[in-house]
Amino acid sequence: PKMLKRVARQARPTVAIIGRPNVGKSTLVNRLCDAGRGGAIAVDEVGVTRDRVYQRAEWCGRVFDVVDTGGLLFDDEESDQFLAEIREQASLALRESCAVVVVVDGRTGIVRTDEDIAAFLRKWPSDIETVLAVNKCESPEREPEMVADFWPLGLGEPLPCSAIHGPRRSVETVAATPSTRPRTQATASPRS
Repeated sequence: PKMLKRVARQARPTVAIIGRPNVGKSTLVNRLCDAGRGGAIAVDEVGVTRDRVYQRAEWCGRVFDVVDTGGLLFDDEESDQFLAEIREQASLALRESCAVVVVVDGRTGIVRTDEDIAAFLRKWPSDIETVLAVNKCESPEREPEMVADFWPLGLGEPLPCSAIHGPRRSVETVAATPSTRPRTQATASPRS
């Protein structure tokens, strides 16, 4: 596999957005960064986002970078030859992030890939603050049950959001990260 190089970033804190394919990661990034034009690519097709895509966001006076990543899959029997590279790109995003937003699909509920991503994240230092964003929660009546499905992931309180329908709840979900301080490189690698 080709070696991926770290790109020098500005001193702004970074929040990584990760999740399986087609849960709304790029749509959430576009909403957060008010990027209706020239933002992350948001298409309902697996494998469209492969590299890290950075955008600037601002919330309540805090300026930070948001990094969109490709959809994570851990079953290498899939026909996609880029799975390992997408995982490496997500790892690089985590290394430079002070927080991670794990996006899941509230409509489909918890699936094995969500559990695989939770296990992947448990290998990282505990100082990476984690927000579990339950996307596609457009129905106020179903929201409590949709959100409750994700407690077993063990990634903290699942927070409802709707990346496609409303900036308020989407931004508040990511802004729920307790801090956006830059990470030190000494703690930015997965545990063995």
